Amino acid sequence: MKFDPNHLSALAAVLRLGTFEAAAHSLSVTPSAVSQRIKALEERIGTALVKRGLPCTGTEAGLRLAKHAEDVAVLEGLVSSELSLDQNSQEMPPHLRIAVNADSLATWFIAAMAATPGLLFDLVIDDQDHSADWLKRGEVSAAITSHSAPVTGCNAKPLGAMRYEASASPAFMENWFSKGLTPETLTRAPCLIFNAKDALQRRWLHRHFGQEITPPAHFIPSTQGFADAAQAGLGWGMNPVKLIEPALNSGTLVPLLPDSALEIDLTWQVSRVMSSALAPLTRAVLSSARQHLIQPPALRG
Repeated sequence: MKFDPNHLSALAAVLRLGTFEAAAHSLSVTPSAVSQRIKALEERIGTALVKRGLPCTGTEAGLRLAKHAEDVAVLEGLVSSELSLDQNSQEMPPHLRIAVNADSLATWFIAAMAATPGLLFDLVIDDQDHSADWLKRGEVSAAITSHSAPVTGCNAKPLGAMRYEASASPAFMENWFSKGLTPETLTRAPCLIFNAKDALQRRWLHRHFGQEITPPAHFIPSTQGFADAAQAGLGWGMNPVKLIEPALNSGTLVPLLPDSALEIDLTWQVSRVMSSALAPLTRAVLSSARQHLIQPPALRG
């Protein structure tokens, strides 16, 4: 069975980027066109290929087809290159399931865990913009989220803000931005993305350039790996300042633009039913946040 390359590229883009809109932008077509291509491919295969959601995910058949499409693209690129075509107790401590964003885990949340003995932590790692969904489904007892409004049945406490710096190695800056940061150079220069839910790079680009820009991207689902990749010159990305401060001070990482850091407000949300039992953890979380996150005047003191 032969497949339309446009249909396969649309499928791969949706599963890689997580939304029809982002896929459409990367392919320079409309979301409707992407939807039509996916529908045509599903009709040809005779089965669903995409699970619609935020982000979109693939069925088993969809993932296999997308992988095939990406493999073909890699092989074509290789050929083009070669042709120069350019506790101390007997009882087991209880488990506690929490949704935490990876950057908080890497920079300040473990201190709160260590300050709360008697628990076995079961951490769900998810983007701060999506972690509240785990609370809504009743799948976790607490979460660090970027949503300040309390989830139904939960108490919410502001934690402060995590500061992110759009940063890259000096060599990367010289290679890609020697003529300055423009929409054109940013469209070509590789960026780093944590996963399909990671919108920090797009948010920073839109804030400072006022338009949608979809650069080529490395997907690196590790906070430390993300920072290491930036220092190695693989791409630019939004790194937590708390993590890369030594690299910024030494000059192995530099900001893309001066005074352009992005601050993301974080909130600790706890199921109201569990709030009393988790009060020691909440105190530890708030204490660690005060030490490591940017505190607005209302939270200082």
